[in-house]
Amino acid sequence: MSYPTNAVAEYVYACMKANGENRTNLDRCSCSIDVIESIIPYERYEAAATFRQMGLVAGENGALFRESAPAKAAIADLKRAQAEADIRCF
Repeated sequence: MSYPTNAVAEYVYACMKANGENRTNLDRCSCSIDVIESIIPYERYEAAATFRQMGLVAGENGALFRESAPAKAAIADLKRAQAEADIRCF
């Protein structure tokens, strides 16, 4: 199963914003999401992205999303996939 187009586009857009908006980084960022997609299923990617985003909420409201075991595990999976993508694509 592939990731939804909007999720891929959002990842590539954010990646290019962080790394530079040029053709080289378009290719690298596209490669990166392809590698992540090959490592973790979309449901896990979506959960990790949600935990990461909600963890930005200050105080006790965001603590559950930063400190719970499911949040830590999902984010760790995404970080491992992103590290592999960095090795392969950047």
